[in-house]
Amino acid sequence: MDNNEHTVYILKCKDNSLYTGYTNNLENRLKMHREGKGAKYTRGRGPFQVVYIEKFSMKEEAMKREYQIKQLDRKEKMLLIRNWLKEVMKNESSK
Repeated sequence: MDNNEHTVYILKCKDNSLYTGYTNNLENRLKMHREGKGAKYTRGRGPFQVVYIEKFSMKEEAMKREYQIKQLDRKEKMLLIRNWLKEVMKNESSK
């Protein structure tokens, strides 16, 4: 497990709701969500789609960012996701 990588992520649930979380092992955390052992909120709301990822070197920064994102309303979160996806697509097409 790489403890130097702290990730804030947003999942889009099958009911179209958004879940924001923090982890230092995204692959394992997603597995837990799928198995119903992740957050109480996500139980029964799968399958999930990862729609946003932001990485940090320090846990404190990641936790702070998770809190900031959780304070956003749905419209603001959707804008954040849209901008992130645009950036991902731009980077993919330049490879």
